[in-house]
Amino acid sequence: MQIPFFSFRDFPGGLTQQVEEALVQELRQQRLILGPTVTAFEQEFAQLLGEGEVIGVGNGYDALVLCLKALGIGPGQEVVVPSNGYIATVNAVMQVGATPVFAEPDGETYNMTAATVTAVLTGKTKAILPIHLYGQSCELTDLLHLTQKQNLYLLEDFAQAHGATYKGRRVGTFGQINATSFYPTKNMGAAGDGGAVTTQDPALANWVRQHHNYGQQEQYVFAQVGINSRLDSLQAAVLRVKLKVLDQLNHERQRLGQRYHIALANVGDLVLPLATREGVDHVYHLYVIRTAQRDQLQAFLQNKGIGTLIHYPVPPHLQPAYRHLGFKPGAFPVAENLAKTCLSLPLFPGLSEAEQDYIITQIEAFFRR
Repeated sequence: MQIPFFSFRDFPGGLTQQVEEALVQELRQQRLILGPTVTAFEQEFAQLLGEGEVIGVGNGYDALVLCLKALGIGPGQEVVVPSNGYIATVNAVMQVGATPVFAEPDGETYNMTAATVTAVLTGKTKAILPIHLYGQSCELTDLLHLTQKQNLYLLEDFAQAHGATYKGRRVGTFGQINATSFYPTKNMGAAGDGGAVTTQDPALANWVRQHHNYGQQEQYVFAQVGINSRLDSLQAAVLRVKLKVLDQLNHERQRLGQRYHIALANVGDLVLPLATREGVDHVYHLYVIRTAQRDQLQAFLQNKGIGTLIHYPVPPHLQPAYRHLGFKPGAFPVAENLAKTCLSLPLFPGLSEAEQDYIITQIEAFFRR
């Protein structure tokens, strides 16, 4: 049996046809840049989030940069970011001229916490930028208390947690301004690049709406020196279709995650993702296990036709691009241990139970050797 790490399956049934029809219809309308479909998606996504405004942009990285710019963050200021996670978050801080300051994740949830952030705060800290990693919401109550106490901004990166909730409220609505990505493999993915900024602050929303479209206030009148980062109408058409079934897609991810969780409990030295804490939602963008035999297990599964990936094999502070920050191995032991032991298993809507059972069987076989 050959099982890819990720595959676009027709789940729920008919979704593929709906996406294709939406693309054709949008092409025929010939309103491809900032057309009515983009506005409709922004309004519908804002409605799902439950509050605030959504501004569609070119990609998730641009969304992060726009958020930081909107808050006025720049040279001489620090932004606390996770010592694990994808490099885009760190790059965005560097892009605006600020300094990224790494905070270790919690060893169970793999998310940054108020306790780990507090340890690295300085007088230059301006914002905290947590990632809801792998689809699990961060513990936001303590982070919010910390930002209020220290007069800091909270900026959520919820690119891996579309639709997830914290104490019944959707992530992406807690920070002053927040960023997400619609990269095709996300829980709500487009047919190419795309992203969005979310905020409950009308002034910040207005600034982003101008800045992402060359700074335009009205047609051919430019209030600021902006950039070009716009969600195009074709991607918005796809996202409108996916948005309608987002909760259904997430429920399927959670069902598959629970099947892994039950079947792999007490297998070898596996450490499974923490399913939930009270009030904390996990929508399983990724199902990440940990084992001291990670490389051997990955090779074994590959030999059995099972695709896996490592999210992420090199933590940000040890990337060649960030050597100038002066960190050495051992600087962030939790993040470094995660990088050495984590392995992401196939989990996507449309993965069959037979395929998942085969994956489970092969993992069990590896640890019985």
